[in-house]
Amino acid sequence: MKPTVLVACVGNVLRGDDGFGVAVAEHLASSGALPDGTRLIETGTGGLAIVYELINDYDVLIVVDAAELERPAGTVCVVEPSVPQPDALTVEDRQALFSNLHLAEPSRVFLLSRALGVLPDHVSLVACQPEVVDDFVEGLSPRVARAVGVAAETVAALAAAAVARGAASAIAP
Repeated sequence: MKPTVLVACVGNVLRGDDGFGVAVAEHLASSGALPDGTRLIETGTGGLAIVYELINDYDVLIVVDAAELERPAGTVCVVEPSVPQPDALTVEDRQALFSNLHLAEPSRVFLLSRALGVLPDHVSLVACQPEVVDDFVEGLSPRVARAVGVAAETVAALAAAAVARGAASAIAP
């Protein structure tokens, strides 16, 4: 079965809770919770890896990352991002956004993917509010570590629903 859902987990394990996405990827890989039709990648801080993978024509993109949510540390939220049309941005805005494509900041990945015509119609960000994001701190804070399982279950449920929708539309008259 051709994967229709891409789950892309990002983060830097050397910056405390920024390694959240990596921990979720490890949990998902070891649990086998993702349905057939789902591809799981862990990109570290390499945002372009997501864009390269999207060239393979996915219906759904789920990105997992630590993000400022203005919530208590360890809170997991599903965010449906609003991605502007790239041609609506000024030249200065485009230069600022794309000056460093090494970074896996989801908004940059989404915008570049849209500009290249490979961004799926359905995009979700499964985000966790970090507590500690410092240089050279290994390991997640206790509250964020407890959120890894919650996020993995959320991702698995989103992927299963997307695969079911795709299967239903494939057999619909």
